[in-house]
Amino acid sequence: MENNKFKLTQAGLDKLKAELERLKTTERENNLEALKEARAQGDLSENADYDAARDEQARIESRIKEIENILKNAELITEDKSKKINIGKTVVVEINDKEPVEYNIVGALEADPFNGKISNESPVGKAIIGHKKGDSVMIKTEANRTLNIKIVDVK
Repeated sequence: MENNKFKLTQAGLDKLKAELERLKTTERENNLEALKEARAQGDLSENADYDAARDEQARIESRIKEIENILKNAELITEDKSKKINIGKTVVVEINDKEPVEYNIVGALEADPFNGKISNESPVGKAIIGHKKGDSVMIKTEANRTLNIKIVDVK
């Protein structure tokens, strides 16, 4: 990430805050209960339930630290009133003259191409940022394919 900042939309920020709250409350409590039950079984040296609960505890704590770091270094994507493509915009593109597809341009952490969210750091995202409705952009992918991208609309 440039300048060690994580670019997030308001929805992405809210989603991370909700996940952090769930991890700190519900998942931690459930994990503590699992650890208590595993300890009650006796010998911890050969207790698979105890090992699994400890692994889960480590995963939860690691994710909490990761989210806290992201939130501390988050940069909220503000609404851009220009007609140019930028993070936070929704675009409709035709790739190689196929059916138009709608994408939201988001930061790398929120990217989910199967749900219409592409990263500003992806090859297509990088290529169309700064362009406007009606522009055509040609890019070459890492697989050496050429994509002709026509920008149909910018919202």
